[in-house]
Amino acid sequence: MAGRPLTILLAGPRGFCAGVDRAIQIVERAIERFGTPVYVRHEIVHNRFVVDTLRAKGAVFVEELDAVPDDRPVVFSAHGVPKAVPDEARRRNMIYLDATCPLVSKVHREAERHFADGRQIVLIGHAGHPEVIGTMGQLPPGAVLLVEDADDVAALTVEDPSNLAFCTQTTLSVDDTAGIVAALQARFPDIAGPKREDICYATTNRQAAVKAIAPKADALLVIGAPNSSNSMRLVEVAKAYGCTRSILVQRAADIDWSMLDGVGTLGLTAGASAPEVLVEEVIAACRERFAVSVDELVVAREDVVFRLPKALQEA
Repeated sequence: MAGRPLTILLAGPRGFCAGVDRAIQIVERAIERFGTPVYVRHEIVHNRFVVDTLRAKGAVFVEELDAVPDDRPVVFSAHGVPKAVPDEARRRNMIYLDATCPLVSKVHREAERHFADGRQIVLIGHAGHPEVIGTMGQLPPGAVLLVEDADDVAALTVEDPSNLAFCTQTTLSVDDTAGIVAALQARFPDIAGPKREDICYATTNRQAAVKAIAPKADALLVIGAPNSSNSMRLVEVAKAYGCTRSILVQRAADIDWSMLDGVGTLGLTAGASAPEVLVEEVIAACRERFAVSVDELVVAREDVVFRLPKALQEA
């Protein structure tokens, strides 16, 4: 049924990034190579649809290694893990595959280099997020201090103000992080930073696309999971850039259609761990209710591909 007109303004880029794509492929190839079950420590990416799809193929999701039998392969999630996890897997002679996003691994190596040079590290990130736990877990306790906002910077107690470095979680708000970095540099002028920004290209591009469509949209939907940092940041960015009626939905069934009362232009995007099939599902649900036209606003083209671990390249 075609109702009143609705223009859907589609953000480009949106949805899967190269790191998420690689992580999902690692689980699928591991199932092909080793048979089922293949265990995955933590959700491979923060998306229920993806996790349920892989579960149906034979993946078993667990929170810790002690839930994995010694004789079955285990995959570590795209968010990265503390060093103690692969150490434990090696001690148990387990087959393990590391699906950590290479851009997260870059932050790990950066932190290790600064630590080797005798610097204390300040990590900008969200407490309790698996990526933050993984990054802090690359180094001994106390080597990495976590700050979540500028107030945390003001309250920071460091060993030597002239011997600091900072790193960031890869899925933060570009604008918010710039403010925290400025606060760090104002308080600690000698602090060393990354050669290239830690916030990943996909997070940056998806936020840039939302910044472009938010001022043109009466309402905006972000498809993603509530525990997905990059998806939650897209909602915040949309609100900050002029579309106050912006919400996160996991899929079409979650949409409160009364939210679209009086909406002529609907912005639509998806977090980096949400598959395009869920975008198509939302557009189809809109077509059942409205006379839909779709315009895509593309701010960047992405052609990044990450290689699979050697153990799976032949599989």
